Amino acid sequence: MSKKYEFPKSMNDVPTHYCGGCGHGIVHKLIAQVIDEMNIQQDVLLVAPVGCAVYAYNYINVDSCEAAHGRAPAVATGMKRVHPDKLVISYQGDGDLLAIGTGETVHAANRGENITVIFINNAIYGMTGGQMAPTSLVGQVTKTTPFGRNADEVGYPIRACELLNTLVEPKYIERCAVYDVPHINKTKAAIKKALTYQKEGKGYSFVEVLSMCPTNWGVAPTVAADWVKDQMEPYYPLGVFRDVPGGVTPEAATPKAGVVTK
Repeated sequence: MSKKYEFPKSMNDVPTHYCGGCGHGIVHKLIAQVIDEMNIQQDVLLVAPVGCAVYAYNYINVDSCEAAHGRAPAVATGMKRVHPDKLVISYQGDGDLLAIGTGETVHAANRGENITVIFINNAIYGMTGGQMAPTSLVGQVTKTTPFGRNADEVGYPIRACELLNTLVEPKYIERCAVYDVPHINKTKAAIKKALTYQKEGKGYSFVEVLSMCPTNWGVAPTVAADWVKDQMEPYYPLGVFRDVPGGVTPEAATPKAGVVTK
């Protein structure tokens, strides 16, 4: 009898510390599966973030390094430049990537560093107790917005893919989700493409994953999955924002002064 599913060889068989219904564990498994399929376990370097996924290295069995809060792209840049033959993954949450780490995020992408960033967007600060994040939706109730996020006071949620898509150098940008099996499969394909592009030396790749946080949203896991689909996805539309498999020169990608491009 043939097996339809096997535990990923690149994933450690350890108890999880994630809450029930959290999307981080799903994405960890997808990363491990892709590493196995590409046979690159010995070539991957993982930068773990500060946040719920601070222990990512406990689950994904590759050489890893923890970065200070928000500094994962800077650490990943250094690792890649010292070890250009390795595949470097910067794994980050929304507070890490879009709050304290906004500068590192934008400038690593702007430089076109040949790294892969996997961004988990669950619209809230998780590990610290459920405060408003840069991605929290307008009207969303959090510990620091008990009456809902007010855009007049704190601005609108930041769309990372759209922001990075204004830059010249990124080669691959896609937003995915993990609220059901079809979207989980699409997320796996996006992660595999991002790492393949890095392996081929094409440049910076960015995969955003809309994910669930039932504990800090205060809902059941099934409700959280529906909330991602019904509330998050309309504001954060899924899809490929940039895919330049052959690369692109700055001259070709930069609009000339006075010229309207479509």
